[in-house]
Amino acid sequence: MPNIRAGIPDMFNLTAIKSEEDYARVVAEIEKLIDVDPQTGTPEANQLELLTLVANAYEAKAFPSNIPDAVEAIKFRMEQERLSPRDLIPYIGSRSKVSEILSRKRQLTLAMVRSLHDRLHIPAKALIKQAELLPLEADEPDWSRFPVRDMASRGWIDGSISALQQFFSQLSRPVEAEVLCRRTIHIRSARKMDVYALKAWTARIIIEANKAKLPKFVEGSVTSTFMTQVARLSARTDGPKAAREFLLNHGIAVVIEPHLPHTYLDGAAILIVKGRPIIGITIRHDRLDNFWFTLLHELAHLSLHSELQEKQFIDDLDIDPKNDQIESEADRLAGVTLIPPAHWNKSPASKVRSPAAASHLAKELGIHPAIVAGRMRHHWKAFRLLNSVVGHREVRKWFPEVNWTN
Repeated sequence: MPNIRAGIPDMFNLTAIKSEEDYARVVAEIEKLIDVDPQTGTPEANQLELLTLVANAYEAKAFPSNIPDAVEAIKFRMEQERLSPRDLIPYIGSRSKVSEILSRKRQLTLAMVRSLHDRLHIPAKALIKQAELLPLEADEPDWSRFPVRDMASRGWIDGSISALQQFFSQLSRPVEAEVLCRRTIHIRSARKMDVYALKAWTARIIIEANKAKLPKFVEGSVTSTFMTQVARLSARTDGPKAAREFLLNHGIAVVIEPHLPHTYLDGAAILIVKGRPIIGITIRHDRLDNFWFTLLHELAHLSLHSELQEKQFIDDLDIDPKNDQIESEADRLAGVTLIPPAHWNKSPASKVRSPAAASHLAKELGIHPAIVAGRMRHHWKAFRLLNSVVGHREVRKWFPEVNWTN
């Protein structure tokens, strides 16, 4: 964090503003501190609180009618930009909070001030007038917790907090609010995932998906028959690439992006924007059996769960879903689509642990033997079985545009 105090050695001792010059200095330092976004309890945060009180006291005496308070300033900018209260959700946090702020029933937090100042260019001196500048609330993004270094190493941002916020601003305002503020995520994992890394990864998937010009997605089109068509593309040499193209041509964006540290995910179905489904895949395990099950699992979410309140399904498929009904449903649909039970039960693959048995059933179903081998490994709980058949290092090579070094 920059040493803000270095430029104002006497500022902590300032208890009253005696001139317009003093006032200008105080406002300038307040704006610097808001840009730094100090953590509650730090010397910088204490300094910001003190300077705000001093500035408010001076404003009340010197020109109370000239500077609007925070609500007046926000409403003025809304009128200028023709913004609705809904448009403020990304900066304030939720529809109810926007309503409470505009009706003066809630104080602005420091995070809200920073966002309104940086993104809507509302003067900081107006936003801090008579405001308490409350610390971050539980459901507001703490920008310092995002994996900025990892994001910068991938070329997403330049490593600054302002670039981080600009990164999220590439999303539409309602989508940004969903990603940053709302609890609409269904996570399958036995390990605690870094929620801020998930938010960053999800934003990246949506941003990349939005670059594709896709035909209109037909609601209800992801049927069992549709999923079987996708599965049969696995028989092609370039199956993973062909599957992505097939789904793109049907209005479903598929984005390949390695997971960020401490997320452990294989894939995600993102249904935030109605009629614009997105699948994100990390190819965490570079194996054909894993790729095809992950892809079909995420398609199963599109087929089964598009009407749920939860709109982001984050999946670590190494984890048994156990009592998770949503994940169990997606697992089952993916499994029976890839290998229908009637075929499995009568196949030698369900009884004999051999590559020939895997190839025989795969040929019968028109799919890649790796998928059958993966099912056999799972069936016998023998995860080194048929190691030469599951397709190691046969997926990432089809997506050379992805930076796999991370």
